[in-house]
Amino acid sequence: MLLAQISDLHIKRPGVLAYRRVDTAAYLARCVEALNALTPRPDAVLITGDLVDQGDAQQYAHLKTLLAPLAVPYFLMVGNHDERNALRAAFPEREELLSGGEFVQYALDVGSLRVIALDSLVPGSSAGMLCDTRLTWLARQLDEARGKPVVVALHHPPFACGIGHMDEIRLDQAASDKLAALIARHPNVERVLCGHVHRSMFVRFGGTIASAIPAPAHQVALDFREDGPSTFVMEPPAYALHYYDPATGMVTHHAYVDAADGPYPFYDAGALID
Repeated sequence: MLLAQISDLHIKRPGVLAYRRVDTAAYLARCVEALNALTPRPDAVLITGDLVDQGDAQQYAHLKTLLAPLAVPYFLMVGNHDERNALRAAFPEREELLSGGEFVQYALDVGSLRVIALDSLVPGSSAGMLCDTRLTWLARQLDEARGKPVVVALHHPPFACGIGHMDEIRLDQAASDKLAALIARHPNVERVLCGHVHRSMFVRFGGTIASAIPAPAHQVALDFREDGPSTFVMEPPAYALHYYDPATGMVTHHAYVDAADGPYPFYDAGALID
């Protein structure tokens, strides 16, 4: 079973660049092409928030057009740049976006995996939160999924990463502690998947592994200075592939959107090439 994850698309209105520099729509189109070219194709694509840049209707309409060529099912989540009602209005056919009541959160099966998508959005804030209502909903979903391999996904990482300006807008610490305690009671949780930080990260969390991924366009600059500026770099666009096998559990691969030189053989006529 193969679950793809992309995050932090930051789609603008047609023809508009993000931060006056990044053509996020063109980058997403290339990412869609790369996902479609995979053999085997993923069973689904989970898009972990910051779908658009300002949460307006024209941006969501553009996003929908850009995702239309994707040849595998995809599921949308909200990040701090999103707006729940505008998203729902743009994708009225997506029942999962309505199933969480006030929040855009849902649970569904992708192959043998149970995917639980959480809403960590706080309108008007770049930081994230899981209120007691959202955590109670998660607890119920985890109880119902006992015995199944589970992935819990949310936009904001529930951990500090060392990049100061991103740690200032991570998931609220009290909410992170409650989430960790809840996850720890469910050893069938294979992974906690996040976006937001535009970088590849892994950390132990709640008795499992939490991970974040790069974006298909711009990445947050890797800067561990406490007073480091909020900047981005044009490192290679990337996404994640989460491979699940019952015998081994989940293995995560980070893949690059753009094709690299190769592949070249290691062996010639049965012998390792010298």
